[in-house]
Amino acid sequence: MADRLVLLGTKGGPAIRPGGPSPTSSLLDIAGRRVVIDCGLGVTRALVNADMSLKDLDMILITHLHSDHVLEFGPLLHTAWTSGLARKITVYGPAGIEEYWSGFLQSMRYDIDLRIDDEGRPDLRDLVDLKVYADGLVHQDGNLTITALRVDHPPVVDCFAFKIEAAGKSIVFSADTTYFPPLADFARGSDILVHEAMLPEGVDRLVVRTGNGARLKEHLLASHTLVEDAARIATSAEVKHLVLHHLIPADDPQFGEADWIKALDGKWDGRLSIGRDGLVIPL
Repeated sequence: MADRLVLLGTKGGPAIRPGGPSPTSSLLDIAGRRVVIDCGLGVTRALVNADMSLKDLDMILITHLHSDHVLEFGPLLHTAWTSGLARKITVYGPAGIEEYWSGFLQSMRYDIDLRIDDEGRPDLRDLVDLKVYADGLVHQDGNLTITALRVDHPPVVDCFAFKIEAAGKSIVFSADTTYFPPLADFARGSDILVHEAMLPEGVDRLVVRTGNGARLKEHLLASHTLVEDAARIATSAEVKHLVLHHLIPADDPQFGEADWIKALDGKWDGRLSIGRDGLVIPL
């Protein structure tokens, strides 16, 4: 399969609404590797819809432990296992990912043990090579280099952007972050910057729909990036292609692609993609 970036789920936050997009996850097919970045609700079905065989899953990267990025991590691995996965998968997660994985395995122990005995499957617990990462070099092998940068996403401390380099390409994922100028240096000259984005005029409507009032608005403004600030990072970094992801709001019928484009008028003049579930971007 040709190298590609697939946006599997593109909304910010854990809630899902009728007809709306799913929380955050992405697939990077590059240099023969299949790397999943974040595992929000819906990632498993989205991978199947993207024509990826789950038993071919190669690597998972988790940016941080907010539920809209990790909720379906365990179910994805379990479903890949029941779909024929029989080789090691490398998983990189921040501190705390071990507790999530051990808790998931405990919750599914009856089913896992039963399927090993009744269906002759390998032990799922032996197929996951779980590694905790921090700032700096995360992974390097013959054709793939992954680097992490701690970003600013209060109150979460361990939240990291990723730079993935392979096949002469460089793709950067911002993760969840407020406007964070060091990210521009991290992403310098990259082919693609996948950056979270928030429409300021959509925040008040989102708060009303969700019902958490002023406290939610305070979190959004302190922890996420306005769309024009995402453009500032992309411009400063001189990236070739800006991809808006983890959209806030993403499922409000009053806001669509035209609003995102309008918000960037005069602020970004490079190649632009507005995230939507299932969007395929050839590399």
